[in-house]
Amino acid sequence: MPQVPAPLRLLLPLSQTLAPSPLLHLSRRLFTSSFPSFGRAASLRAQPGRRHHHPRRGSSTLRKAPKEEMAGGGDREVAFNRKRAEGRDGGKRGSMELKARKLNPVNTTCYVQILGTGMDTQDTSPSILLFFDKQRFIFNAGEGLQRFCTEHKIKLSKIDHIFLTRVCSETAGGLPGLVLTLAGIGDEGMSVNIWGPSDLDFLAGAMRSFIPNRAMLHTHSFGGARNASSSQPKDSVIILDDEVVRISAMFVKPKYHNGAGSLNDVDSKPGDTAIVYACELQEIKGKFDPAKAAALGLKPGPKYRELQLGNSVQSDQFNEMVHPSDVLGPSIPGPTVLLVDCPTQYHMPELFSLQPLSCFYEDSSNQRESGKKVNCIIHLGPSSVTKSVDYQNWMKRFGETQHIMAGHEIKNMEIPILKGSARISSRLNFVCPQLFPSSGFWSVKPANDVMENDKSTSLEACGIVSAQNLLKFHLRPYAQLGLDSASIPSLFTYKDIVEELVSEIPEVREVPEQVLKFWQNNANVKNMPPAGSRMLMVEEPWIGQKSDKLDDGSPKHPRDNQDIPCCVEDATREDMEITFLGTGSSQPSKYRNVSSIYINLFARGGILLDCGEGTLGQLKRRFGVNGADEAAKNLRCIWISHIHADHHTGLARVLALRSKLLKGMPHKPLLVIGPRPLERFLNAYSMLEDLDIEFLDCRNTLKPSVEAFLSENDTGSATPQLENTMFAPGSRMENYNRKPASPRDTTALANFREVLQESGLEILYSVPVVHCPQAFGVVLRATEKVNGAGKVIPGWKVVYSGDTRPCPALIDASRDATVLIHEATFEDSMKDEAIARNHSTTKEAIEVGTSAGAYRIILTHFSQRYPKIPVIDEVDMEKTCIAFDLMSVNLADLPVLPKVLPHLKVLFKDEMVVEEADEIQEAAVY
Repeated sequence: MPQVPAPLRLLLPLSQTLAPSPLLHLSRRLFTSSFPSFGRAASLRAQPGRRHHHPRRGSSTLRKAPKEEMAGGGDREVAFNRKRAEGRDGGKRGSMELKARKLNPVNTTCYVQILGTGMDTQDTSPSILLFFDKQRFIFNAGEGLQRFCTEHKIKLSKIDHIFLTRVCSETAGGLPGLVLTLAGIGDEGMSVNIWGPSDLDFLAGAMRSFIPNRAMLHTHSFGGARNASSSQPKDSVIILDDEVVRISAMFVKPKYHNGAGSLNDVDSKPGDTAIVYACELQEIKGKFDPAKAAALGLKPGPKYRELQLGNSVQSDQFNEMVHPSDVLGPSIPGPTVLLVDCPTQYHMPELFSLQPLSCFYEDSSNQRESGKKVNCIIHLGPSSVTKSVDYQNWMKRFGETQHIMAGHEIKNMEIPILKGSARISSRLNFVCPQLFPSSGFWSVKPANDVMENDKSTSLEACGIVSAQNLLKFHLRPYAQLGLDSASIPSLFTYKDIVEELVSEIPEVREVPEQVLKFWQNNANVKNMPPAGSRMLMVEEPWIGQKSDKLDDGSPKHPRDNQDIPCCVEDATREDMEITFLGTGSSQPSKYRNVSSIYINLFARGGILLDCGEGTLGQLKRRFGVNGADEAAKNLRCIWISHIHADHHTGLARVLALRSKLLKGMPHKPLLVIGPRPLERFLNAYSMLEDLDIEFLDCRNTLKPSVEAFLSENDTGSATPQLENTMFAPGSRMENYNRKPASPRDTTALANFREVLQESGLEILYSVPVVHCPQAFGVVLRATEKVNGAGKVIPGWKVVYSGDTRPCPALIDASRDATVLIHEATFEDSMKDEAIARNHSTTKEAIEVGTSAGAYRIILTHFSQRYPKIPVIDEVDMEKTCIAFDLMSVNLADLPVLPKVLPHLKVLFKDEMVVEEADEIQEAAVY
């Protein structure tokens, strides 16, 4: 390669900067750290491992790139941030000190509130908010908590402490993303105290594999030693005790029956320990008596307040101290709330025998002596546990206490918790049910008469109510003590949403019929209209800013004469379908979840490409609770593009569920392909939950290595040749791993071969891309098949870019792809930001697919500044479509895909860009 004279230009031809050889190794030879523009790019802080902060419009410090030349081939100039690609753009972060608030123990508002995350999808534990004027506490932080708080305008920056009732993916799946979001707030970042049993140390250790700044994690574990069989304290552990509230924890471990019929806990894992939290507000002081104060020689003033706060003061007239008891009436014990998590029947024996709870039992002498009373108990266990006779009898021991049953119940599945997302899904389903089969609602059929039993069991008269989203129980002021349903969102139905849509946009009535004709006229998308024929498409004048005519005055239409690939022409509806579970970037938002794509191979199983937080919940919204369970059980492989949290923090929840569903059934560990740092996270996390996986490094799945491995007919002789191919001097793999493949990698590769065969894939290989260290795209190509006429049909080819700048390695890999799924984080006017963050603009993404000759291009990974639909140029969309959450694209539907977009945009004609004061900024700044 010719030497590039110094000083180097920021922009170099792609053929020089990003040749197919290992990207980062080559870039080190082409760039020097003395070039000033890169230092400025790196000043836009982005920590390794944290999700991407997208600067606001015009905030980039990189200079504008020269106009690019883009045609069917040839070199073009593309810029990228070298320091970010090498993981050296972290910058020095602030200390992210914890917030210190001045408390107000006298005049305060306090309530507990149900945050209904997971109530509809049954995939994660609800969170509980304990609210004070000057403090906020959250109990449990399952997946979807950020998205929930964004929708309901609960400011994450106000949270002081997070408590976990168990340390597992069900209760803590949203914690990594939440920590990273808080770290991005303000100039210095913010942090939060995280509390849990000693198992929390395992989770913290796992999170540090992709959260390198230790200042982000303020974790506090309590209890016994970190092993499953250690004994936990029998008394409660006081965690927090200030002027406003005392929070204590009690330990509940499962007891399993051994062969002799006795109970033991030797089979429990660290994550099995559950915690009961007692939140006791400080006693309510008696009424202040000014007459008594005057008689003791006190003058009105600051000393009155000191006495009300519980402090003794010196008399103004006499040589004596005046104590609070001298001037205050009898105190009233402060309200108490219990949060009880009893996840299984095996936890019940220890829960029922907890000694610290005896002071709250109505029939206890300790209760009569202490005068303590529980005002509210929130039960987080599932209904299968809390509705058992033994549990109900235990509840009665608390006397006249308000019980709120917040565990999973089947009836809750009918009420969408994320109303904004359900509203968008319903509208898209109305306009185009072919691409959006999920309406956002589903009716629940009774299973084993569970629903009937729920209806026939009326417990409200006994002080028992079912939790509803945002239900409150007021604790202060004391006069308002009790339930408050005012904040519960109003119920709505699919019919309500459609009627609202039609009233807003009357012309939308005609769209479903117009869209349906695409499928009818194309005879299941196997016969496209002849070239030159008019398509049934109504373009609204607001779509695009450019003329709807060509220079010669003729109307513009997407090209219909593009050859349909044989694999599409002969496709059945059960060959392959792409479902987008998350299409946003950085963090979950009201309308778009973070990255995840489900490749549905139907009878052959399925593959996940990336697995951001909330992936399991999205699977359940698309396929239903039972359908998502089947999808999880039938997964063949999960492929992760890079270590940024918005692409992998949903893994643990999916893997833990799959392991649970397949327990006791013959099965193989699930193959997870990802960057090596991901393995460290999964290995550390597996101390908490069974993940049942086999890991394969993406660097071991580059195309030359996979082709060499698959060409070996004799498995026994594959190892030495594999090593020579992957790591020989001068090979592509030399710069990624200079050590021979370990036996563990060889075993995973053998499993990889089986996965390809079972999935009907000819090959799956990773492609190095330009984003951060060890960032990859992926290529999946199906095996060829023979149609009914005896003709050999090549297999379909799907390419997914992951996060990347445009690069020739991906263009080469995308040659003649049936579908290219490419990230398009920024609009075209924000190219500087795309360069600084090593992302792509919409135009750049489309140009990659056009250069590669891809049949269809689907754009995804949009910045959350575009909450519903990104800014695009209609001219570039002739074979391109925009992805939406829960959109399902069948292989047989690809010919009609670009034609649908103008009709979908009718839904969003007034909502193209989010305002500066958007909901994401309200809930938590990036």
